[in-house]
Amino acid sequence: MVMFLFLVVALAVVVAAVTLSVVSGGESGPLPEVAPERFQDPLPPDRPVNRADVETLRFPLVPRGYRMADVDDALSRLGAELSERDARIADLESALAGAQATPHAPHSSHTSLDKPEPEDRP
Repeated sequence: MVMFLFLVVALAVVVAAVTLSVVSGGESGPLPEVAPERFQDPLPPDRPVNRADVETLRFPLVPRGYRMADVDDALSRLGAELSERDARIADLESALAGAQATPHAPHSSHTSLDKPEPEDRP
């Protein structure tokens, strides 16, 4: 019986504390709306993206993960720059292959300081 009385008193204290905190907390009104965290794009607009730029890239968290539009924009930018680099690498590789395939003109053993050989005249 003593245990039952103790549990009833403890339950009454908890209910009273919760009721008091809810009633006294309502005087300040609802919490103001917080502006959503906006993505500050750290990718440089004036130069190509490098590894350090990608490593420092952080997206703000929203209730369901990341803001999809921010992630899509960053991935689109990175994809465009990778495509440009791939095209540039392909151009340079084809130019190198063309330069290696072109036979070099044989170097003459005579220099401009050497005397020319006499011509045979009939």
